[in-house]
Amino acid sequence: MWKIGNLDIDGRVVLGPMSGVTSSGYREFMKPFGVAVSVTEMTSGMGIVKGPRKTMSYVDFSPNYPTGLQLFGNDADIIAKAATIAVRENPNIDFIDINMGCPVPKIVRNGSGSALMKDPRKCGDIIRNVKGAVDVPVTAKIRLGQSASVINFRQVIDELTDAGVDAVALHVRTREERYAGDAHYDLAADLQSKMSVPLVISGDIYSLDDAVSAVDTTGAAAVMVARGGIGNPYLVTQIDHYLRTEQRLLNPTVSEQIDWCISLAHRLVDEDGTETAVRRMRSLAPKFIAGCYRCRGYRNRLATEIVSMDSMVLLLEEIRSKMGDDRVHAYGRSIDMSQDQDVSFE
Repeated sequence: MWKIGNLDIDGRVVLGPMSGVTSSGYREFMKPFGVAVSVTEMTSGMGIVKGPRKTMSYVDFSPNYPTGLQLFGNDADIIAKAATIAVRENPNIDFIDINMGCPVPKIVRNGSGSALMKDPRKCGDIIRNVKGAVDVPVTAKIRLGQSASVINFRQVIDELTDAGVDAVALHVRTREERYAGDAHYDLAADLQSKMSVPLVISGDIYSLDDAVSAVDTTGAAAVMVARGGIGNPYLVTQIDHYLRTEQRLLNPTVSEQIDWCISLAHRLVDEDGTETAVRRMRSLAPKFIAGCYRCRGYRNRLATEIVSMDSMVLLLEEIRSKMGDDRVHAYGRSIDMSQDQDVSFE
């Protein structure tokens, strides 16, 4: 058990914010696998203040389990105002998370995301303003720094802590690296012991071993699962179970993966309608069999031949008939297909 401000968190797996992925339906789908807390898709603070319908849809979600609304922007007053509006419109928001880590160029160019880390004092001012505007906990997600020559996450954490931040999530790459190369957990060795607030560690969590290594190296209160959980929701179960019991669970069968894929599809239909769900499943469904042997052809077919829910189910059932009892092999970055999607991962 750990805390985000006054929130008791039972479990050490956090579902990371991913643009185009972590909608309310996806968050609800992932919860039964052992997610203890989740964060919404990155949401524009300015968009909330101006009130566009699409932006406000990110704010509108039902209570299920501890969930934070992630905001981005470059103006402390605007972000604080957006947080005030969001919490007033939706009392189900458990905490506000400030994005200070997104490396996507269009976000960085306007001074938002990881660009904020160029000015640690400003990072603290944003937290201070938001804390003064709302009565829910406030957290931040950051990176190591701008580049290998500008590593300043410790200075940023100090400013955030002085401002009253309730937890910090750290992605152990620089802005310049984006999602390439290896995550640098060694740079955050024993970091939790040097912090007075909970640390959530993030980056390259594709397997149980990745999670265990990240927690052991940093001492983090929790680990964030993002890209590694897409199509592999049972990874959350494996991590959650191990961190509670130190016991390892076997990988799921292909048949189980297919059942979960279909279940997610139904949730997305309920959320956004069939047309949108089918489009999203063309990106998501191939990942559910990414851990199968000799499945490249099927992955390609799922990405290109899904035109309806029925066509997706028929193809998945064909896969089940051929290899349903097989257990998926270890997932990893070598079979990650994130570059095939028009989404940006935080």
